[in-house]
Amino acid sequence: METNQRICSKCIMDTSDPDITFDEKGVCNHCRDYAKCLKEPAYLAKKQPGAVDCLVNKIKQEGRRKKYDCIIGVSGGVDSTYTAYLVKQLGLRPLAVHMDNGWDSELAVDNIKKFLNKLNIDLCTIVLDWEEFKELQLAFLKSSTPDSEIPTDHAIIAVLYKVAADYGLRYILCGHNTATEGGGVPAWSQGHADWGYIKGIYSQFTGKNLKKYPHVGPIEFAYYAILKRIQWIQILDYFDYDKKQAVKIIEQELNWRNYGSKHYESIYTRFYQGYILLEKFGFNKRRLHLSSLIWSNQMTREEALEKIKEIDYPKNLQEQDKEFVQKKLGVTEKEFGKIMATPPKNFWDYPSDKKIFYKYKWLIRIYHHFKRR
Repeated sequence: METNQRICSKCIMDTSDPDITFDEKGVCNHCRDYAKCLKEPAYLAKKQPGAVDCLVNKIKQEGRRKKYDCIIGVSGGVDSTYTAYLVKQLGLRPLAVHMDNGWDSELAVDNIKKFLNKLNIDLCTIVLDWEEFKELQLAFLKSSTPDSEIPTDHAIIAVLYKVAADYGLRYILCGHNTATEGGGVPAWSQGHADWGYIKGIYSQFTGKNLKKYPHVGPIEFAYYAILKRIQWIQILDYFDYDKKQAVKIIEQELNWRNYGSKHYESIYTRFYQGYILLEKFGFNKRRLHLSSLIWSNQMTREEALEKIKEIDYPKNLQEQDKEFVQKKLGVTEKEFGKIMATPPKNFWDYPSDKKIFYKYKWLIRIYHHFKRR
């Protein structure tokens, strides 16, 4: 559970991030990093007059002889739903891709079905091999790092790349955006793009090699990004993305129903972020989510401080999810208790591609280029 921490004077990030720093005014490095991000040429270029029209025309031109001209990932959440809505408003012809890892809530499934029907968007669903994916999730839990969402996040990247390549499409328009996801905390989670880390954790805790899990290592990345020239576009960055307004629009236009906090469309994510990260590591990802809204002027610090006090994950739902997660993963109460009691570790305690890249300096630039994808 969270204890008393020093907190930033501008946002609500605190010393639960062990690497946080503060200036003489008490402003944290996350605030400063976000401000720098808004001044980067690549970000400013997206805000220039005509930038979005230029992008849309390029996508349309590339896909003029194809059934679809771009790929969008859909999860049932706010950002991906609004992205689907926006892409159609721009006159594009997207193929929606959903990766089913076995943890979708009924509400998320219903949201996806409703808004895609409403927008007349075709859906391609990729279902992961459950037994292998379950073993991978358990391996990450046993590794005792705060990175147990990586198996899902990495697979999403791999699936979207593969579908784009299969359909001969160059553009993946994603819901990730600077306004509401403009920060990151390496101590809370890192290694999402690191295939060496993922396969290493699986091998160490199962004694096997991953065979069916979709992945993107350096070779696959070179194939998709360099040979196939597939690009990831944060389309929401081309607009003044306001989350409250986006929710209002998709509720009214698409009959979308709210599921609570960010990323809670997944039962596993809800339990992992709302229970395991808090109880075992003392990490509350809502601090980062709410701070992002402060940085983008969508919420005041006072509002965020009140919001963080609210209970967004009731105890009865926690217990219900705990029982469900244990049963689905095939672990007993005692085994889960052992996982929770194992001393925390981190990314650097295990082998990874990043360690190799840092050893061989000439590979660092490739790694960071992939990391930004």
